[in-house]
This record gives sequence, structure tokens and C-alpha cells, in this order.
Amino acid sequence: MASILAKKQKKYTLKELKTLGHQLLSSRSYVNNIPLLLTFLSPSSPLEHALESLVSLQAFFIPLMPELPPSSLKSQVNANDVAKEDPDMVYKIWLRSKFDQFVNLLIEIVISPQSDDALKDVALDAVMEFVKLGKGGVFQTAIYYKLLRNAVYSTASIDFLLEILQSKFFKYIDVRYFTYVSLEKLIRNLGPATGSGKRHMRSDDSNSQISEASEEVSIRKLYDILSQIPSSVEQDQNLNDEMWSQLGISTRSSDLELSMEDVNGGRQESKNIKDIQLTSLITKRMKLKFSKAWMSFLKLPLPLDVYKEVLANLYQMVIPGMTNPVILSDFLTRSYDIGGVISVMALSGLFILMTQHGLEYPNFYEKLYALLIPTIFMAKHRAKFFELLDSCLKSTLLPAYMAAAFAKKLSRLSLAVPPSGSLIIIAIIHNLLRRHPSINCLVHQLPAEEANGVPSTGGDESVKNSVEGGSAARSDMLTGKKGVDLFKSEESDPMKSDAMRSSLWEVDTLRHHYCPAVSRFVASLETDLTVRQKTSEMNVKDFSSGSYATIFKSEIGRRVKQVPLAFYKATPTSLFSEADFPGWTFGSQKGNEEEARCEENGNVNSGMEDGQKFTKRQRTECS
Repeated sequence: MASILAKKQKKYTLKELKTLGHQLLSSRSYVNNIPLLLTFLSPSSPLEHALESLVSLQAFFIPLMPELPPSSLKSQVNANDVAKEDPDMVYKIWLRSKFDQFVNLLIEIVISPQSDDALKDVALDAVMEFVKLGKGGVFQTAIYYKLLRNAVYSTASIDFLLEILQSKFFKYIDVRYFTYVSLEKLIRNLGPATGSGKRHMRSDDSNSQISEASEEVSIRKLYDILSQIPSSVEQDQNLNDEMWSQLGISTRSSDLELSMEDVNGGRQESKNIKDIQLTSLITKRMKLKFSKAWMSFLKLPLPLDVYKEVLANLYQMVIPGMTNPVILSDFLTRSYDIGGVISVMALSGLFILMTQHGLEYPNFYEKLYALLIPTIFMAKHRAKFFELLDSCLKSTLLPAYMAAAFAKKLSRLSLAVPPSGSLIIIAIIHNLLRRHPSINCLVHQLPAEEANGVPSTGGDESVKNSVEGGSAARSDMLTGKKGVDLFKSEESDPMKSDAMRSSLWEVDTLRHHYCPAVSRFVASLETDLTVRQKTSEMNVKDFSSGSYATIFKSEIGRRVKQVPLAFYKATPTSLFSEADFPGWTFGSQKGNEEEARCEENGNVNSGMEDGQKFTKRQRTECS
């Protein structure tokens, strides 16, 4: 069949093709030119021939669109009966079939990767023109749905289609509205899994089955289309600007139509009121379709990368446009319970629902506490996470044990994270100490006896009498033995972590951090806590995006007054000097050789006399 069409196409030059088009437009007697012109509409046809056929057929069908019968009429009537009663109806039904074939070919050109970009652009304009100039000026949802359905279920990329839709058509209110309507229907047609494990399309989609791989591709395309539609803020700004079709969004006349008597009678105030009502009604309907489309999409088995991207953009792309954002609570809480990076990405949306829409989530802080692990400081979305973490800990109603647990957990993490992570930790702990004075005891926590004025007497006896494990550590802590921390870092429940009985000794170790920026920041923390009136909370956002690169760039840009130099006034004779190790005595190389010789002869005496030097004793014993 393709070879026959190719032969027919070779017989016609571009000039002859233009003649066929002029004949079709000039007289009804040349209507048989339509099937011939349709043969030139394919992705593989020459560009000039395809464009000429497209323009001629488009110019022929546009005036006839209001007279064409519905596509379903062809299957409902008997052609012989209709021919006897109304021969003109047979002609119209035939035209309708050719028009449907024309639209299908245009959609094929738009989606096919073999089509030229210029041809795709003209073909999509023609399809949208048919959508606009439908019967009675009503938006032709059937044609638009067919376009989106073929795009979603195809294996080819739809980047070019999305680019044109976004630049030309998504600015129109009715196009956005019916895009949501069509996408919801497409998502519903994917449907839940059947007993065989495959998903079926509905009867209007030819009862075909799609494989799991094809379904994943379709889900990605659905998300691409949804994410390209302008946000609700942009929709509100452009709501009264333009509609693509003549009647726009079809609504009940009692709700939307403006009375002509009011307009002709000069009731400008009434007109303005009804315009406001129209705007409000369209906004509600737009949000309703937006919510239905997104909720249907979130019920699909999303691929992991799409799932992460949805969570990352949900708080700014989806929540503002929902009629009732709380309906997202199930999706977000399930995501938050997964743990790891998924929980981090779900935190933004969950935080907005809790703070702005009254969502109650009793275990929120326990889950947030469990997210504090070293890998979070290297996650892609760590900047937003730490900003939200600081915001979640702002409440003055937060219990002291909870604030202490977060401060202690963060300080413990400072020993194992990169320098940029240490800077974030210091900033958050600084804010926690300022907001919650009840945990200031963590800055310098004393053992029980020292806190009561009794000197600590702990020693070897207390260690011997203590039991194994945690009881030993507890006994050491109660007797004032240094170096024991009662904080339970592995405990997932902040209430059971015993953070209030510990101290922030980890932050003190950062004074000697190898990174100068960290040590300087710790010093500023101590200064700020002593003069609270002259200082304020730190902006975590200034540190949340830090990395090795930002710290290095900051350090090389600093102006250093004193440069440390590596030189010695005298040539060193040893790696370490005896002054660095008080109480230690280093023997000469000769003494070490004599010691080795004595060990070989078996004459080494392990006893040592007080006041004798090691080298001298070896010479005495070996003589």
C-alpha cells in the first residue's frame, strides 16, 4: 500500500497539487480530490507537498464544520435507509469520515519523530483550529482528547508538542481547563490493575492493553504535561485575558450568562458584579478540575524519579491550586513514613499542610528526629530540609526534652559530617539555645556532686563496682567520672534519649576543627550567647547550601594579616622534642642496640630501680 501511495505521489508535481486544491475549493464536483490529497499527509511525504495538501484540506473543512454530523452517527444509521430518505446526509457522513481521517493524519504528523518541525507546527495549529471552531463555537473536547491520548500512549517523545502547547495555547483558560479534563480521563483509562496484573484501557480506547513499560512511559508523559501547565498564580493573573474557543468554558446559563437588558439599560455596576461572579465561578471550576487531575495522577504507580520530582515540587506547584489541600495528607504521610530521602522531600508539603491548613500529625517530630543521619548532609535537597528543620523547631511550645534531643543529636552528628554540615549544625543549635533558654544547661553540664558543691571522688573503685553496659556508664556518671555521656544516640524516641542529662561537648571540640571557618563560627556562638540583647537568630538559609567548594572559595577570598610559616631556627635532631612529652625519656640509638643484644642473650632483667636511667641500667645488666 505504501508503495502504491509513493507512486501516486511521484506522479504529481507541486503545481499539480495546488491545482487539485483550487479545484476542491472552487466546486463541490471536485470533492473526490479529498482522498488524493490525504495521501500526501504523512511524516515521510515531501515537506512542500504535505504543506500544500494540509492547507487545501484545512481551508475546505473549516466552513463545513458546523454542518458535519457527529462521528458516532456513522455507526448508528444504515447507509441504504439514509440514502433513500436524505441523500445529502450520506454525503455529510462521508465528509465526516474524511474529516476524521484528516484529523488523525494531522495528529500522527504532530507526534511522529520523522516529521519536520515546520510541518509539526502547522499541523498542530490546524488541529487546534478545529478545536476552536467546533460546532457552535464550543470547545471540541473530542479532538483535543484524541490529540493528548495519542501523545501519551505513543512511544515517541512529546517535547516538541509540549513546547508549542506551552508557548501558544496554555495561556488560554479553556485550553488549560480541558487539558485537566482530558488528562483526568486518560489517567482513569489507565485504571487500576486487573486480575491478570495488566492495566486495561476503556472501550473508547479500543480495548487495548498496555505493558508495564508502556505504562511507565505514559505516566512520565502525563507528568510532563501536568507540570508544563502554568501554576495557579499565573492562572489567576491571566484569568480574564483570553479564551481560545468562542464560548470558552461551557457553563449553565443561569450561573454565567450576563443579562442583555442590564447591559443595554446601562447597568454598569450590575455588569461588574456579574463579571466578578463569572471570575469566581471559573476559578472554582478550574481548581476542581486541577485537583481531580492531580489526585488521579498521584494514585498511579509512579516511577521512582517521577515520585521524587513530584514530592520536590508539590508544595509550590500543586498545593496552591488545590480546592482542599488536606486531601494530599494521605499521600504525603505515606511518603513521610518511608524514610530516607523520600521523607526529606515530603517534608515541605507536609509542613505547609500542618502550618497553613490545620493538619494534625502526632508523630511528626519523632519522624523528623529519625531523619537526622549523616547522609542527610550530602543529600540533593538538604538546603530546603534544613530550612524546614529550623522552622519546625521555632515553636516556643516545643518541650524542653524535645529541643534538647534535637540539639544533642545535631551536635553528635557534627563529629561525622563535612565542614559545611558543621556550619549548619552550629547555626541551628545557636537558634535552639536562643529560643529555648531551658536547655542552656547543655552548654556546660556538671556531674551531680559537682553541681551540689561536692568534689568528685570517682576513681578506680567506682569502675570496679559498676556493672556492665549502660549501668556501668550510669554509675560512672553518678559518681562524677569524666568522659561518660548518658545521651543515647541510637534511641529513635527523643523522650528516651536522655539528652537533658548530657552536654554539648561535641560543639566544644569544634573549636579545634581543621577547617578555620568552623572554629571561628564556634567562637562566635559563645560570644552571641553571652550578649543575647545585641544578637539575633541566625539565618540557616545562609549556610544550608554550603559545600567544600563554597568554603574553599570563602577562605581564599579572605584577607590574611599573618601568614604561618614552616621553618626552624635550628636544625631539628628528632621528630619530637622532649618538651612535647613531659615525663617521658627517649634513649639513644646506642642504648637501643644494647637492649636488643641483651634480649637475644636472655639476660634482660625486668625489674627497674627508682631514679635509674634506662640506658644505664641496660649496660649494668649486660656486663
